[in-house]
Amino acid sequence: MRYFFVVLTVVAALSGCSVKRAGQSAHVSLAGTIEELGMTTFQYGTHLLKTGDKSYALKSDKVDINKYVGKPVRLEGKVVNGYPVEKGPQLIDVSKMTER
Repeated sequence: MRYFFVVLTVVAALSGCSVKRAGQSAHVSLAGTIEELGMTTFQYGTHLLKTGDKSYALKSDKVDINKYVGKPVRLEGKVVNGYPVEKGPQLIDVSKMTER
């Protein structure tokens, strides 16, 4: 009987938890203007997306971000886990980008 209550307690405790597994990333959709990265205190990403009040570092193996420098865009991608670092912006791995 005691074993039953221990198992029941563990199952109840775990059922209330939401675990994000390593490697999973949040999907995002953002709009703003693309800028070249230039000199920064952080060392990741290839470009920046400037929104009204926030900047995001960008990288992509699927999209040629250089084609959109200086242009307003809408993009889709995934938040890269482990960022921001060095007081930099959140890093987004871009999967799709279109001009607005």
